Amino acid sequence: MYTKIKVIGFDADDTLWVNEPYFRDIEDKFCQLLKQYLPEKTISKKLLEVEISNLKIYGYGVKGFILSLIETALKISADKVDPEIIEATINLGKELLNKDIILLDGVTKVLENLSCKNYKLIVATKGDLLDQERKLKKSGLEKYFHHIEVMSDKTEIDYRKLLNHLDVKPSEFVMIGNSLKSDILPLLNIGCKAIHIPFHTTWEHENISKLKLEKLKYNTVDTISQILNFFPNEKNN
Repeated sequence: MYTKIKVIGFDADDTLWVNEPYFRDIEDKFCQLLKQYLPEKTISKKLLEVEISNLKIYGYGVKGFILSLIETALKISADKVDPEIIEATINLGKELLNKDIILLDGVTKVLENLSCKNYKLIVATKGDLLDQERKLKKSGLEKYFHHIEVMSDKTEIDYRKLLNHLDVKPSEFVMIGNSLKSDILPLLNIGCKAIHIPFHTTWEHENISKLKLEKLKYNTVDTISQILNFFPNEKNN
């Protein structure tokens, strides 16, 4: 039971709504477009390499992903890829941007419950600003959140800046998310609490060895509804 928490942070993608399966679906379609050049598994591996190398330039999000798709197509075809495939790749990106927002089970109920207990709820997510704002608006969840933070990355430094902005102590903040690398480890390292909600699909870049976490204390639940067990019926002021 958390008795001193004032602010609860939520990751967005694959914590509040479905996201990663959409990326993997687009990746599969992209590999199909280019299977004349390389086996699909090899294309996926090349794409991941390009994505990671581009993070420092584009950051996280759909637009950087689209640019990485195009760059991968050029690399594996030795710049000979058909313009029609480039056009099809761009259209895959637009398809990704226009995906429906599907809330995960229990999300609305949990946010309503915690709001009634007067916790400050925030979103702390990585990605493209415009895309994340669009998804939040389409989700219908915007009304529950005191603050929305679209972060360029989720490092200890980034979270410290966020806490300073919110004027909250690490002991008063808990983060909830699906990524051990982004939503759990950096928070524990700066003295915050964290609750992990595993999602069935995770981007390979977000995977982390659990050995890095074995001596750190955090909670894991199967569904977002179970996080309510950690918060008192009445919040201490």
